[in-house]
Amino acid sequence: MDATVSEHQATALRIITEQLSEATSARKCHGCGCFHKSVEALAATDVGTKDLVWLLSEARGKFTSKQYDCLGCPTCYPAIAANAFSEAFPQEGAGMDLCPLEEPQQRSGWPRLPGDYHVVRYNAPVAVCVLNSERLASHLQVMKPDGLAIAGTLCTENLGIERIIQNTLSNPNIRFLILCGEEARQAVGHLPGQSLKSLFDNGIDDRGRIRGAMGRRSVLKNVTPEQVNAFCKQITLVPAIGTEDGDTIARMIQECARRDPGPYQNPLMGNEVLMIKADEQGGLILDPAGYFVVYPDQRKDRLVVEHYSNAGVLDSVIEGNTSGAICSSIIERQLISRLDHAAYVGRELARAERALQTGERFVQDRASGELPSVPEVKPCGWSSSCGDIQ
Repeated sequence: MDATVSEHQATALRIITEQLSEATSARKCHGCGCFHKSVEALAATDVGTKDLVWLLSEARGKFTSKQYDCLGCPTCYPAIAANAFSEAFPQEGAGMDLCPLEEPQQRSGWPRLPGDYHVVRYNAPVAVCVLNSERLASHLQVMKPDGLAIAGTLCTENLGIERIIQNTLSNPNIRFLILCGEEARQAVGHLPGQSLKSLFDNGIDDRGRIRGAMGRRSVLKNVTPEQVNAFCKQITLVPAIGTEDGDTIARMIQECARRDPGPYQNPLMGNEVLMIKADEQGGLILDPAGYFVVYPDQRKDRLVVEHYSNAGVLDSVIEGNTSGAICSSIIERQLISRLDHAAYVGRELARAERALQTGERFVQDRASGELPSVPEVKPCGWSSSCGDIQ
């Protein structure tokens, strides 16, 4: 070991050795981005090329193809090693790129960035960050409480928070963020929940570090100060870290929805979601593939669809127990060719299925619009061939 290494640095090197040895022995680490990224980052330092050469070489020998960026393990050996290095060798540690997550490609529309979330509806005012409680996010997606726009996890105090900021700014309807679920406090020092709350309380400094955040990597590199300020102005944070009961969170969502001030009037990002006002259809356009007669057969307890050519000739009868099964048969046999016609048939099948279940009377609605006017056909004058034939 280099004679210039201080006692504090020697202690850090022992911790690094212990933790990377644990990761090298743990099969789950071999395909993990945390392990790969930490080893490569350490190998690029002066200390890595001297005191850690043998250790990093052994670790690299265990690498397999990356299967995941981060498993969120209660104890992350590579991250502990990297944190110990950053504290003991701050000059080299400051330039290390330790996060295994790559900056994602932005998309048009909403949500702008991919992530571990469930989208419920665009026009709702409440987003829910469940931290490390993925089951809670899935539960809320199934419940769909009134007012919920999106629910997702947050495992990192840097890229994770950046994605929340950008996805929120791309939807001016979101005005509340409920911060709940289990905090991902682990030996690695990840505290995304505390870091996110600190962002609202204290903002960021000139380097992008969240003031007062206890997370080791709470530096926002991929959002601007203007975006951070706009996010904090648009959103009211509702802190509930530790709360994991779905019914409780659902009540909080509904309470926020009752206080919805409406879409944010000064959005920083342009709204790329196209809002379309639906108009009633004008003239009815016949489907070249023909038309359908839909009805529930209560005696057979089945749905029935009769398909006719536009000349009024019946060519197919489809029977089934559900509207979905019949729709699949119609598509498979190419009995429909227009999307507006498909939407109409699907709607009528749903009504017929409900009538079959409840016993209520069913009358098929006519399609929207009116048939186009048909020009009057004048007599051709050849009575013997197309006129008065007996």
